[in-house]
Amino acid sequence: MSQSAEEFVKRFAEAWRTRSAAAFLALWHPEGVLRSPLLDGPIPGSRIGELNEMNKASTPDLVWTLEAWASHGDTVFVEFRCRGTVGGEPMEWCGVDRFTLRDGRIAEEVGYFDAHAFWETVDPSMRRGSLVSLDRAGNSGG
Repeated sequence: MSQSAEEFVKRFAEAWRTRSAAAFLALWHPEGVLRSPLLDGPIPGSRIGELNEMNKASTPDLVWTLEAWASHGDTVFVEFRCRGTVGGEPMEWCGVDRFTLRDGRIAEEVGYFDAHAFWETVDPSMRRGSLVSLDRAGNSGG
């Protein structure tokens, strides 16, 4: 376990606790890039403060919780859980962020989580049932 990775994770969790744009920006390398399933494409790390302010305005009660983390070399994985009100509805989701660090700062962040619930909130016509249901598949008696 790398001390620098552990320090990065502590600073990242603290940025989420405070939701401070300055704290998030301090984590980013000047050439860093964020890729998230909620964005229409990659954004430069220099816009993280702006994104943070948009998130605070749309989900002021958002609570981010660190579940686990791991690192290997310059790569850090952070498993998280979030709770908040999105579009007037309470929502909870979990995911993983993969970070590539350069000089202890984020050169790339890739978010992995199911964004479908967000789409359903924005566009209710997106609501779908399960693709697979053990209840509907029948009981093989096995």
